[in-house]
Amino acid sequence: MTHDHDLVLRPTAAQTEAALNPPPGRNGGDLVVESLAGLGATTVFGLPGQHALGMFDALRRSDLRYIGLRVENNAGFAADAYGRVTGEAAPLLLSTGPGALTSLAALQEARAASAPVLAVSSQVPTAGLGGGRHGYLHELPDQAASFRGVVKSVHTVRTQSQIPSAIAEAWTSALTVPHGPVWVEIPQDVLLAETRIPVVTGGDTFPEELPPRPELTAVAADLLTRAERPAIVAGGGVVRADASKKLRQLAERLQAPVVTTFGGKGAFPWTHPLSLQSWLEDRHTTDFLEDADVLLVVGSGLGELSSNYHTFKPRGRMIQIEADLGKLESNHPALGIHADARLALQALLETVGERTDPSAPERVRAVLDKVRDRIAAQELTLEQDVLAAVREALPPGAPSFWDMTILAYWAWSAFDAKAPNTMHSAQGAGGLGYGFPAALGAAVADPTHPVLAVSGDGGALYSVAELATARQYDLNVTWLIVDDGGYGILREYMTDAFGAPTATELTRPDYVALAESFGVPGVRTSPQTLAADLAKALAAPGPSVVVLPAVLRMFAPTHLE
Repeated sequence: MTHDHDLVLRPTAAQTEAALNPPPGRNGGDLVVESLAGLGATTVFGLPGQHALGMFDALRRSDLRYIGLRVENNAGFAADAYGRVTGEAAPLLLSTGPGALTSLAALQEARAASAPVLAVSSQVPTAGLGGGRHGYLHELPDQAASFRGVVKSVHTVRTQSQIPSAIAEAWTSALTVPHGPVWVEIPQDVLLAETRIPVVTGGDTFPEELPPRPELTAVAADLLTRAERPAIVAGGGVVRADASKKLRQLAERLQAPVVTTFGGKGAFPWTHPLSLQSWLEDRHTTDFLEDADVLLVVGSGLGELSSNYHTFKPRGRMIQIEADLGKLESNHPALGIHADARLALQALLETVGERTDPSAPERVRAVLDKVRDRIAAQELTLEQDVLAAVREALPPGAPSFWDMTILAYWAWSAFDAKAPNTMHSAQGAGGLGYGFPAALGAAVADPTHPVLAVSGDGGALYSVAELATARQYDLNVTWLIVDDGGYGILREYMTDAFGAPTATELTRPDYVALAESFGVPGVRTSPQTLAADLAKALAAPGPSVVVLPAVLRMFAPTHLE
């Protein structure tokens, strides 16, 4: 008897001939780019370096599109955004030592946000491996050790024959839920040596699905059906799993109010009668969630920000659906379901009963009214007007990428993302400099929409070199820089804690003139003209910069009360 898995596809005569007589002039770098193309990659990001030149030379002989940034960390942020927008593994080509290490902060953000990035780095020549002090340029005793605590998996290559399999294995790891960044390193001499290995023509990988255990979803469905006050917290896992429609169906069937985390923006319609929006840093929302007799948490670990700085203390039963095993019940006891959000929500939809609760929308409105009253009492009209102007100017389907800046902190709670997978920020790891290079990566992924980047003047200084990248590739990114003269949120934190700020004030350039020096149009705006100036910039093809001189304040926290 012949089984399906016993069938082997035999090469055609043409394939056999090509394998026996591979084209001359190929090296180990060709095996890298051929493997990536065979797996479905069309675009790679990166920055060349001496040890990695074999890979970059091979790009000339491939159909892969190369997007070169000016700083490795920014290249990592661009790849992160490309992975978030497309759901595909985004290749990131790097050189040894300083080049590789400069990408660490971006890879940390990708890991925290479950963005699929496939980093391929060179290594010192094979003779320099093993931890000795051989004195090679860029040498580290154990380069991979610097990445093991940051990325999802590490894959080392020591011979050319290992390259296709190592890259396929890394690709599978990056795209197996939870998605994440992976690391492949290949010695310089392996990349440079001529190869007679046949051209890599295929490399299909099949990331494993993560279905829920049926006995657990049966218990969860029973708890939710019998609940008197169910509520749902929807995290980034809902967005990444493309499960927003299933979430809405379940919420409506249960009449369960939904709050989205900052990473889950857009997972549930902002103006839906059951939407508590994203006011997680507000005690009124925290109280509401604590009062739920059954709380369903989907695709969130309820970390620091999602738990109102760990002040959230649930009193009812909690059900947690989470693809990242390390996050399951890490902060609160729960009925833990280790599963992909889409598959778990589908299982619940097939088994949960229908509830009627006419009071649910009224209870949601009461919470949102309390939140609005609290914010209104703080006289923060400027901040709300600025955020409203950004929302007015940004087309509904256009993605936005937010740096760690006061306006972004407002957006986490108060910005209507309009659709899933359109609002992204660096709130996973919390590093500066994410917004603009990430927006460039998104513009590469989808040139049909304008892309908005939002930074403060402090974060902008991390990314100004990428104005050259934006101009070189003519990317449709508008960069809004809110210029308040320093690290605004740190200024507030230090003033509140110590009475005065230290090391927060910055000398900065004229950002409009700086943009124009790169050939990028720039405009200085005001809160009153922001909506019109931003809309005009977003409508114009190519990159642009809009500078808003303004000192914004953050709304008062509730976790200290």
